[in-house]
Amino acid sequence: MSMARLRAIFPAWSNPLTWWWGLLAVVSGANIAAWCLLYRYLQAPPTGSLDRASDIELMLFLSAAYVSGCAFRSFLPRADVQRICLFDTWLSSVTLGRSVATVAELCFVAQWAIILHQLGSMTGAYATLGAAWVIVPLIVVAECFSWHGVLTRNYLSNAIENSIWAVSFLIVGIGLGRLLPEFDGMGGMVLVGAIVGIAGYLLFLAVFDVPMYLTRWKNERAPVERLHPLEGLWDASVRWVVTHDIAHWKDEIAWMSLYFSAAVWASLALCVCYAFAGDLPR
Repeated sequence: MSMARLRAIFPAWSNPLTWWWGLLAVVSGANIAAWCLLYRYLQAPPTGSLDRASDIELMLFLSAAYVSGCAFRSFLPRADVQRICLFDTWLSSVTLGRSVATVAELCFVAQWAIILHQLGSMTGAYATLGAAWVIVPLIVVAECFSWHGVLTRNYLSNAIENSIWAVSFLIVGIGLGRLLPEFDGMGGMVLVGAIVGIAGYLLFLAVFDVPMYLTRWKNERAPVERLHPLEGLWDASVRWVVTHDIAHWKDEIAWMSLYFSAAVWASLALCVCYAFAGDLPR
């Protein structure tokens, strides 16, 4: 491949986007390696119970979907509503990327539901069990708003989507908080760490993410022609604009960096917590 062709495909080394993309790729590769190590270690539970093995396999499968989905979106970044991407390939299709994200995010929230149900059943905490049943339907609704925003190019739908994520993880935090009196030592420390992490996520949504989409929606000065969802589906499938201008990406960098790193680590941690929850001191 000629140097001219490479320069057309990849941003220049002097472009901060190159270093950002490289960091995403390295982190995603490390995350895949970490999942493989977890699978090797956790797939055979020490008790030898077939049911327990099946449960852990499910958690690992859900985590694999999330880890691989985030890696795919890290290797080929795109901003869905704007239809922009870093690389000119059919794999940068917004429809494909949004489909991968939908499956991955539903798997991620299913992991949270499973761990909440496990801990709620162990302790008889009905608030935690209730949270386990509520969060998956909420995220299904959030995904519907996400698709509506992407297809119609309406940022208000994206703001609603992320608001629903905030409500869902507020419920998760409440469910975990209910468990604090039930666990001592390491168990309590793990719960506190998870609650602090969720609090940081909610703060990020409230201060940065949701206001960003609301600002974009309000600042559309000229009348914007909204696409019909079917028209938008075709548009999102066949149109992507390659841009290496950091001005087009600056608002995406923060949430993508956190999403494709810290959120993936949470998915991996949920597998570990599920495997050893029965050994937590109570």
